[in-house]
Amino acid sequence: MDWTSFARWGARIADWGATYHRGLRDRPVRAPLVPGATLRALPAAPPESGEAMEQIFADFETLILPGMTHWQHPRFFAYFPANATPPSMLAEFLSSTIAAQCMLWQTSPAATELETAMMSWLAQAVGLTGVEGVIQDSASSATLAAVLVMRERALDWAGNQAGLSGQPRLRVYCSDEVHTSVDRAIWVAGIGADNLIRIPTTGPTRGMDSEALDAAIRDDLAAGHRPAGVIACIGGTGTGACDDLTKVLAVAKAHGLYSHVDAAWAGAAMICPEFRPLWDGIELADSLVFNPHKWLGVQFDCAAQFLRDPSDLVRTLAIRPEYLKTHGTDGIINYSEWSIPLGRRFRALKLWFVLRTYGLEGLRHRLRNHVRWSVALADRLRAHPRFQIVTEPVLSLFTFRLAGADDAAQQAFVNRINDDGRIYVTQTRVGGATVVRFQVGQFDVTEADLDMAYETLVSLAGDA
Repeated sequence: MDWTSFARWGARIADWGATYHRGLRDRPVRAPLVPGATLRALPAAPPESGEAMEQIFADFETLILPGMTHWQHPRFFAYFPANATPPSMLAEFLSSTIAAQCMLWQTSPAATELETAMMSWLAQAVGLTGVEGVIQDSASSATLAAVLVMRERALDWAGNQAGLSGQPRLRVYCSDEVHTSVDRAIWVAGIGADNLIRIPTTGPTRGMDSEALDAAIRDDLAAGHRPAGVIACIGGTGTGACDDLTKVLAVAKAHGLYSHVDAAWAGAAMICPEFRPLWDGIELADSLVFNPHKWLGVQFDCAAQFLRDPSDLVRTLAIRPEYLKTHGTDGIINYSEWSIPLGRRFRALKLWFVLRTYGLEGLRHRLRNHVRWSVALADRLRAHPRFQIVTEPVLSLFTFRLAGADDAAQQAFVNRINDDGRIYVTQTRVGGATVVRFQVGQFDVTEADLDMAYETLVSLAGDA
């Protein structure tokens, strides 16, 4: 493909993209295919000769698109959307076109310095002070980086060099409400699942019991283990659970433990001052993460990690061979030393485009609507005899179940909803029982979409 063809196809795909987004409400949210359908439709071997872009694009529309679940669909009420707004897509197009590898300041000075500025903007937007930030690919990577810091600090910085053999058993503490990325971080860091200590939750927010946390740390110290860190959550993925950070992080501080807060989807809501009481005590955290690629409409991938003292992270991750050094320049940041991968994409550009296009007030307006509409839907379902609210809305997330139905009936209900195609939800478990999980967070969702969700749920609940 030459650059003239590139320009023509770029314009055509942009037009196709606008048409696709305008017509999303006419598509089923989830792909209606059976496993293997796309694979069977694809050739078993690569082509020996190049093919025309017309044919490639036609095959995209006929073979690939029918098998896609539409994450940008306004009635995507499952998981939490990876929102992609138009300015974010345009910035991603520019980033892909420039195709810079932004691992060091010298490999793209503007990318590094824009990232510094954008993390400062985000910190101001959510009311954080005294922190520095870095853009990671995902909250999972930020949590892994935090766990590695916990490991190194607990081992007096010997883990990277000597490994874990012969060391005391390291212990990390969290509740059952944290995301499974915490489990994976514990595996990858070599700490082991048996050393991730689950602390009971308490109260309506399903938060970690701080007294039980303190007791568990003391028990481990008495047993000769070495406590390393505490991982708290604000807006747990399952039910929106929120730890009492003031109490939990005070326990971590009292024992000298490194703390990390996962606020992957809920952290973005802190651009609205009225929601900030949910993370009172956040100033005590050593590390925290939330994903602009969720609720702020910054195309995946873009996770914002903030740190009280980045030097611990740099000490854990930095490797400086001669070919990565920038000579003759002082005071620079190489963000590859703050991240697990060496390679880094130009993620700050899309954040810049989105914040400038919508402004904080435009983003606040959307988030406030999502929360208000979620609460209103929960109230409508509460008033209907077929439904029972199980966990109350936390921001825009709540859970419910069919009244008087067993787990099999709950799962069958979820399957009916998703096979129907008008909306998309998922299930979770609360108190060992299956419930329907519902969140409102897609960037272009409207109140009418919530009305359709209610009508869909009622119509599919039936009389059973």
